[in-house]
Amino acid sequence: MELYNYFRSSASYRVRIALALKGLDYDYKPVHLAKNEQFNESYAAVSASRLVPLLKDGDHAVSQSLAIIEYLDETHPQPPLLPGSALERAYVRALAQDIACEIHPLNNLRVLRYLVKDLGVSEDNKIRWYQHWVESGLSVVEQRLLREGRSGRFCLGDTPTLADCVLVPQVFNARRFECRLDHVPTVLKVVDHCMQLDAFAKTQPSQCPDAE
Repeated sequence: MELYNYFRSSASYRVRIALALKGLDYDYKPVHLAKNEQFNESYAAVSASRLVPLLKDGDHAVSQSLAIIEYLDETHPQPPLLPGSALERAYVRALAQDIACEIHPLNNLRVLRYLVKDLGVSEDNKIRWYQHWVESGLSVVEQRLLREGRSGRFCLGDTPTLADCVLVPQVFNARRFECRLDHVPTVLKVVDHCMQLDAFAKTQPSQCPDAE
C-alpha cells in the first residue's frame, strides 16, 4: 500500500493512526500542501480532487480519510475500528463526523488561504475564525462524551475506534493554533490516553519523514 499525505494534514494523520493500529505497512508518499505539490500534474494523475490523504492498494485508489479508514476496517478487520453493534457504530461514526464534517472543513488549508488571499481577511481574524470553529466544535464532542456515557479511556469504552483516530489530530491542530481547551476536559483525557499508544504518538506530524 501507498499513502499520499502531508505531515500537517489532520485528515492524513487520521489514516496514519488507523494503519498503525492495524499494524499495516505502507509506503509514505509526501505531498507538501503548503508548497502546492498537490497541484502537480503527477499528483493530479493519481487524485482527481488533488486532496490528501489518498491510499493506493494495488491497482485501486481510495480517497477521503473516513472512507479510507472504513475500507481498511473491512479489508483488515483486526483490530476493529468500528464496534460490533449498530447503535455503537452509529455513535462512533457520529463523533467522527462531528469533527470531520463540522469542524475540519471550515479550517483546512484551502479555506484559510481563501479567507486571506481572496476575501482579504487579516491574519489575526483568520486565527480567530479557526479558533472559533474548533473551540465550539470540540464543545459539542465534549457534551456528547458526557451525555451519552459511552466513553472510557477512549471515545467508546477502553478500545480505540474511528472516533479516536479523528479526535486526536483535531486536538493536535487546536493546540498548534492555541485554541482554548479548558472547556473540554473529557476530550483531553481521551486524547491523553490515546497518546500513550505508539499508534498515535509515533504517527504524529513531528514524527513524519517530511516533517519540518
